[in-house]
Amino acid sequence: MPVAVSYPGVYVEEIPSGVRTITGVATSITAFLGRTAKGPVGETVLVNSLADFERQFGPLSPSYPLAYAVRDFYLNGGGQAIIVRIYRKGADDDETTAAIAMTDLELQAASAGTWANGLRARVDHDVSEEVAQRYGLAKADLFNLILRDTRTQTTETFLNLSTKESPRRVDRVLKSESALARVRGGFTLTDDVPAAHAAPAAGKTIWEDDGASSKATTEAKDSAGLNRVAYQGDAATQTGGLQALLKTDLFNLLCIPADTRGDTLPKEVYQDALDVCVRRRAMLIVDPPHGWKSANAIAKDSAAALTELGLSGPAARNAALFFPRLIESDPALDGALDEFPPSGAIAGLFARTDSSRGVWKAPAGTDAALAGVQGLSVTLTDEENGQLNPLGVNCLRAFPIVGRVAWGSRTLRGADLLADEYKYVPVRRLALYVEESLFRGLKWVVFEPNDEPLWAQIRLNVGAFMNGLFRQGAFQGSTPRDAYFVKCDKETTTQNDINLGIVNVVVGFAPLKPAEFVIIKLQQMAGQIAV
Repeated sequence: MPVAVSYPGVYVEEIPSGVRTITGVATSITAFLGRTAKGPVGETVLVNSLADFERQFGPLSPSYPLAYAVRDFYLNGGGQAIIVRIYRKGADDDETTAAIAMTDLELQAASAGTWANGLRARVDHDVSEEVAQRYGLAKADLFNLILRDTRTQTTETFLNLSTKESPRRVDRVLKSESALARVRGGFTLTDDVPAAHAAPAAGKTIWEDDGASSKATTEAKDSAGLNRVAYQGDAATQTGGLQALLKTDLFNLLCIPADTRGDTLPKEVYQDALDVCVRRRAMLIVDPPHGWKSANAIAKDSAAALTELGLSGPAARNAALFFPRLIESDPALDGALDEFPPSGAIAGLFARTDSSRGVWKAPAGTDAALAGVQGLSVTLTDEENGQLNPLGVNCLRAFPIVGRVAWGSRTLRGADLLADEYKYVPVRRLALYVEESLFRGLKWVVFEPNDEPLWAQIRLNVGAFMNGLFRQGAFQGSTPRDAYFVKCDKETTTQNDINLGIVNVVVGFAPLKPAEFVIIKLQQMAGQIAV
């Protein structure tokens, strides 16, 4: 707003530059769906390392393939992962969560599963008079609670809790601080304090004596096998399975290992997952069916095995399939070798390549080594690779010295016959990256006056973002004019669009495509022939 002048002199007015920096979004946040030993059910949980995952969802176990996929993700350079634990109650299961009943206080495990059947709790009244006075309570209103997981020896201690309204109200404290237990059912304020446990009997510890601590009295059960409904989640509340992902802020890659080792994820689940990926601008990494044992089995009958997956149409641009499965050691089985789906390792490879080179670099080649892999379930030759590559199946190969590497980077629309513009994974992922970044970076435009000053600001800000990518080598061309364009003016936004409240921004870019085929031409020189 111009300065209102009132006296002779010098006035200073700050004029906004109109620059609103567009920041690129993350490119390799990976979502994992499936069963785990423990952990929150039906919600998204962000983890930053394998140790973080095991602390919240339990250690590696042959019963839960998801944990191995997360292990492979971090072994191969993964960063942030979003975990969605799916739990399906069995038809005959009455209780899914362990409970501990004590006088005037009933607890339950923080999450469903048999992991909590070894929980014990102990109450004592060795509380602080000072804390009681600080909260306006009597000392008799406070108690201490100790929780113990006797299977893992994990112990949690909570001092100066109360069943009255205060900052130390037991249900609130456990909900915010405990990884083991919660107050069972709806909590009601009361003057009754849980009775203290007695001292342990001679020769016993407090966790071995039922008089010195209370044990779980309700036996919980682990999740039943998952089906399509369990993977979908609850659409009404947007909780559980794929529905939970619709509420998360951002994820770029999605991995869904089969529910049991040696099994294959139903194609209907992959189809549902691909729909979610299209809606959220993410890539689905598809594991090969367990029955795929050779290149001929995939390519025969006009690639009928590939068609049976049901991942076709334009949506398949957001999916990539890698074959074969990986052979790795299992620490939970004394290092025994077994087959594992490759999706977790491939997601980690995507993240590593994004970090070192950029999302526009194909995550394949001699630098795309797969860490922690002892072998491949099928050893492919060049000729077999040549059968699968034109079909859009990305091969994992083993080469001397180089080791096991990803040797393909096509989407499921990458078959030569389709001639799709998003044939290659890096081209599709770069487009998704630009789309998501501009989608978030241009929200300030909403409700701004729709005329040339706004259009000029849009061109300035989007152009600056695209030029930054050009300078990093994301596009073809030696000049910005050759690499990209940003158009937002009276040609893209007509008066009728303005009347409808619409502003049209057209952004184009020339993507870099991987050099799949290197052809070397040799010719003999004629020598010293006189002409």
